Parts: sequence; structure tokens; C-alpha cells
Amino acid sequence: MVYFILIAYIALTFLSSLWGKKEKDETPESYFLANRGLGTLTLFFTLIATNFSAFFFLGFAGEGYRIGYSYYAMMAFGTSFAAISFYLIGNKAWHLGKEKGYITPVEMIYDLSKNKFLKWVYLIVMLLFTFPYLALQPIGAGYLLESLTGGDIPYFMGASLLTFFIIIYVFLGGMKSVASTDVKQGIMMVLLMFSAVVVIAHQLGGLSSANAKVFEIHPELFSRQGMGNYFSPQKWLSLCLLWMCCVPMFPQLFMRFFISKNLKGFKTSSILYALIPSFLFLFPVIIGVLGHLSFPELLGKEADQILPKMLVEHSPAWFYTLVMTGALAAFMSTLDSQLLALSTITTRDIVLPFSSQTIELKQQVFLGKIFVVIFALIGLAIAYQPFDTIFDIAKMAFSGLAVLFPTTLALFYWKKANPTVCAISILLGEMIIVGFYFKWFPEVWTGGFASVLPALLLSGSVILIGSIFVPKTT
Repeated sequence: MVYFILIAYIALTFLSSLWGKKEKDETPESYFLANRGLGTLTLFFTLIATNFSAFFFLGFAGEGYRIGYSYYAMMAFGTSFAAISFYLIGNKAWHLGKEKGYITPVEMIYDLSKNKFLKWVYLIVMLLFTFPYLALQPIGAGYLLESLTGGDIPYFMGASLLTFFIIIYVFLGGMKSVASTDVKQGIMMVLLMFSAVVVIAHQLGGLSSANAKVFEIHPELFSRQGMGNYFSPQKWLSLCLLWMCCVPMFPQLFMRFFISKNLKGFKTSSILYALIPSFLFLFPVIIGVLGHLSFPELLGKEADQILPKMLVEHSPAWFYTLVMTGALAAFMSTLDSQLLALSTITTRDIVLPFSSQTIELKQQVFLGKIFVVIFALIGLAIAYQPFDTIFDIAKMAFSGLAVLFPTTLALFYWKKANPTVCAISILLGEMIIVGFYFKWFPEVWTGGFASVLPALLLSGSVILIGSIFVPKTT
């Protein structure tokens, strides 16, 4: 039954991806941006399916297990604020993309700044900090397939199978294939996660009863601070700011600002995106918290597998296979978009400027496909031996991308912003993120805040003060 459901889902996804192959006309705008023609519903589902990934399914459940319900509150509240940054960044990007024909965010930043130093800093940061998040998808797939098959498919084999399957359908259809599969995967993700909570809670005697039992064991899981007083007010503020600033800076999401058919559809999708975390994010956290009843002693990275463990323990094989297939759908819908975005940026912003001869439109598409394969293999290599918990890997990647937000905002809305100063601000901000992540700086220097807050404050201050005292040259 397990293998039948998995094979059936993979076959259906592959057939769906052929729609992109049939419709595309082999131009960069078609392959990379679906001809800027996505409607409201498709755009909304491709936004949530692209962003809610292994981090959502496994990371949220793992943090629910480690921290408690306060993790849901912080994530739902903070992610809803992304609607503000969608308006500030996405609204402007849609207008500029429509007017100037931009395909990548780097193209837009370079055209606005006319500064090669800033272009390369922006590009390198966007690539480097996307790789850890990209690697989370095969990591999650490896965990799930190993759990689903009782070890018949080992961790890295499962990660490899998912990666190679995604390479095939992204290679075939580009953004149209990605968007087509995202709609189905997004719907599956929502319905199956809700069903998982209902089934597991029923097996544990009902949601209220199960929560009461957990409360007797670990009441701090229900507190605002969470287990071990994890969430101080400083950390709450830092992480809420992190989600608001980092979400539009994901290259796979930034490029979606260019693909809406019209501005009204983009605005509607952004509002819906802000509303859905209020209920969707609760589902995996509930399962993580209830996991203490069935698996009370999980430590470190073990907690990231609490969702599949609970499903295997408390549901029939056909049901947990369906839910885990939904989780695989989420991983795929993020990984395919990341691969497409990174390959687009590499082709358009690295290869084309350095090419000594004109590269035809069809050749650009072919190059993009080659880079899809290369980046998929890089992500798989990172996934070979995960170096941290899913949440910690994601937080480091998100923080690095968030540092791009002040520069993007400044170039959009402040004519006096100095591009060279903006580039320096990014480098200084990233130095803080990397320094605290690798513990080169003592944690006490943050004053209890997450490292992203001082990084954003420093970056923003450098842009403001530097641009005032170092006038922009024309």
C-alpha cells in the first residue's frame, strides 16, 4: 500500500508537469516566469506551496515538541506580517517588472543602482543563503521516506530519489510546470495536515484530553515563554521581524512578484497568504506537543522526526502514507521553485554578462536547465550529512537573506540611497549573522535578541548615515 500510494502520486505529479512542457514556447520569460500570466488562485497556492516546506512539516512539529505552543503563536504572528513586506517590496517589484521586463531580482537591483559591486554582493548573498534552505527539502524527504518504508529506503537514497524526480519535471516545464504542481500540492498540504491532527488526537482520546495529559507532564509547553523559557520578549520581537524581512527576499518568492497577471491578483494573494498561517501553522505544532505522550525522550535532531513517528504510531498505513505524501508534496513544491530561481539568476546574471558572444533565447533556457541539475546536486551534497536541526538551518538561511531587505527597500523608495554604501551594509550585516552562528562573537552581545536584529539595525543604519554623508554619484 505504501509503495502504491507513493508511485501513484509521483505519476500524477509527472503527468501534471507535462502541461508546462506542452504550453511553453522556449523563451526565458515563458520558462522562468510563465509569461507573467498567473491568475489569483494559482499565484496564491504557488506562494504558500513554495514557502511552506520541510521547515513547515518537520521543523514546526519538531519545534512544537521542543518549545511548545508559543512557537505556533510566534510563527503565525510573524509570518502574517509578511503581508506588509509583500506590499512594500512585491507591489513595487510587480510594477517595475511589468515596465522593464525584469526576470530576476538581481537584474532589477542592478538596473536601479547601476553599481556592479552591489550587484555581485546581492547576487552572492542570495545564492549562498538559499543553499542551506534548499538542502532542507531532500533532508526532509530522506527522513520521511525512511520512516514510511520502515528503513527499506534509507535516508540518503530517499533524498536522492526526490531530488532526481524534481530535476526531471522542472527540466521539462519550467515555471508553468512548477505552478501547476504547486496548486495541487498546496491543497494536499492543507487538507492532509488537518486530517493528521484529527486522526492522532482521536487515537489519544481527544484533543482536550491529550493536551491535558501533556500539561500534567510539561506545563511549560503551554506557556508564552515555552519550554526552558525559550521565548524572551527580545527573541519574540527578533523572530517576528525576521519573518517579515526574509520572506520577500527568498529568490523563489521574489520572482513570483513578477508573474502575476495583474496587480489586483497579486494583492489578493498577498492578503490570503497573511491569513492562512493563523490556522495552518497550528496543525504540525499540535502534533509535536502531543508527541510527548508517545515519544517522551527525543533529543536534538531526533525531534524533527516526531511527525512521521506519531503518524506511524497512531494511524493506519494507508493514512500516514497519504499524509507523508502531502509532506513530500510540500518539499517538492519548495525545492522545484528554489532550483528554478537559482538557475535563472545564474543564467541571466552571471553567464550572460560574462559571455563573449550573444546567447540566443533558447540557449538561455537550456543553460537554465543545466543549472537546475547542478544546484540540485549541490543541495543533495549538503543534505548528505545534516549539520544541525531543521529550525537552526532554516533560521541561519533566513537571517542571511533578511539582510538584503534594507537595501532593497532603500533602492525602491529613497533616491539618495548610495549603492556602494548599500553593498557595504549587506557585508557588515552578513558578518554579524555568520559571526554569531559560528559563535565567533559571544551571544551576550545580542542583548537577548536574535542575531538578525542587530544585523538589520546595523545594515539599515549604515545605509541611512552612509548615504547622507557619502552622496550618490551619477
